Amino acid sequence: MKQFVRRMMNTQGQKQSDRCMAQSRTGIAIALGTMVATSALTLATQTSASAQAAYGSYVGVGASYEVSDGPDNDHELAGVVAARYKFLRLPVSARTQVLIGNGVAIVPTVSYDLPLNWQTDIYLGAGASFPIGNDTTPVGDDVAFALQPGIDVALPNSELVIFGNAIIAFDAYKDGSTATSVQAGVGLRF
Repeated sequence: MKQFVRRMMNTQGQKQSDRCMAQSRTGIAIALGTMVATSALTLATQTSASAQAAYGSYVGVGASYEVSDGPDNDHELAGVVAARYKFLRLPVSARTQVLIGNGVAIVPTVSYDLPLNWQTDIYLGAGASFPIGNDTTPVGDDVAFALQPGIDVALPNSELVIFGNAIIAFDAYKDGSTATSVQAGVGLRF
């Protein structure tokens, strides 16, 4: 009888451990899959851009506003710290946004950049949102695949960039709903 009880307890503990490992693997798989898909799309559709934007990498600060209704049906206002690293030979950038409000979320993306003129780029990024802790954020309360359309405008005769974007995080709340937020701010080029 004791051996039977021990086997049952080990089986239940193993099932919980397996569930935790599966959730961790899912988050890692989302992030890696996004990076691979974006890289493959970029390499497959690479064409020379007609204009090379006059600005590149930057770090900036601004505000974030949750457009979607979260589980608590309120719209959260948060601060945002944004960073962009522009690859000079490709129309690709690595971007990260940290949203700081009731909770904290990190949203790394890889974007395909399309220069409109010498001062302006529009882009579409793909990545994941990673909320830290148990509080809700403008991009939800669960790890999710995220799309990030946006625009960067360099101010002439300065090192400043005005940025604006949206983050659409799919299945970002524990109830499975999508989170949408908009961000805007000012960055300093480097």
